[in-house]
Amino acid sequence: MSEHDAAPAEEPAPAPAPAPRKSIEETAETKFPRGLVVRLFAYLVAGHIFAGFLYLLFEVGGK
Repeated sequence: MSEHDAAPAEEPAPAPAPAPRKSIEETAETKFPRGLVVRLFAYLVAGHIFAGFLYLLFEVGGK
């Protein structure tokens, strides 16, 4: 076989351009990391429970 007998190779279709990434400033301004939100919620709940427990101790101890 010679070079001219082979079927011409088709070029693959160009891949679609990836979506432009947002800058870190844009992402930080619009969305908090999920782990941070979960930790913040847990600390707020645990902090209020602890504060309530201390309040209960002072109320019972003051009587």
